[in-house]
Amino acid sequence: MATHRTRLMAGNWKMNKVPSEARAFTRQLLGRLEAAGRPEGVEVLLCPPFPALTAVHEEIVASGAGDWVQLGAQNLYFETHGAFTGEVAGPMLADAGCRYVIVGHSERRHLFGESDETVARKVKAAFSAGLVPILCVGETIDQRRQGQTEAVIRRQLEVALEGLDEAAVAGMVIAYEPVWAIGTGENATPEEAHRVIQQVIRQRVRELTGQAAAERVRIQYGGSVNATNIADFMALDGIDGALVGGASLKVDSFTAIVAAGRRKAA
Repeated sequence: MATHRTRLMAGNWKMNKVPSEARAFTRQLLGRLEAAGRPEGVEVLLCPPFPALTAVHEEIVASGAGDWVQLGAQNLYFETHGAFTGEVAGPMLADAGCRYVIVGHSERRHLFGESDETVARKVKAAFSAGLVPILCVGETIDQRRQGQTEAVIRRQLEVALEGLDEAAVAGMVIAYEPVWAIGTGENATPEEAHRVIQQVIRQRVRELTGQAAAERVRIQYGGSVNATNIADFMALDGIDGALVGGASLKVDSFTAIVAAGRRKAA
């Protein structure tokens, strides 16, 4: 039986586009999306770098698409204010118009040394600021080769979700991002991604917080997603959208990815 979770098609722009470029791109993208019409059961999320948040938010508001296109940030710090040079707090993001924030992306974990415990603090900080966290989990190539995929993801979830109640978990987003598939041109097969999402991630959520949260939480796939392969992932009902990197930086490819998120009738 098909689910009724709204799919979240998110573009993570990473460290790309200055504010003027972001504004022009957003205007063009939103025009294309509006012309194509909102796919049934799809929400779009744009996650520009921090300096471009205001520009993108202004374009979303001006377009009138704010009921289905949202703004998100790529990271946050776990304190609300203080002497933390270079960091950005959740309340700042919320005030800038953000609805979502990516937490624990593999590049944050592996390039900047964020631990499971740090990620957990950021998840809670997101909730405290009224933001919806997109918790990223996934294994490295070495962990995959050693057969540790399930153990790694189960621990990441256990630490990140500790202390959260069922309602909080049900309302967040989890992104399965196999680290070996990010920016490499390789990706997990749709069947493999579906197995990890359903049998590892959703099952672990069920064990930690209950059946209702497991059924309601949205779980995306991310890892070299593009306009060519997205339909294969979206054909599997348990995958609730995509966290898209490079392919979200081009209007044509991201428009096609958004369209592919439409759920087929049960």
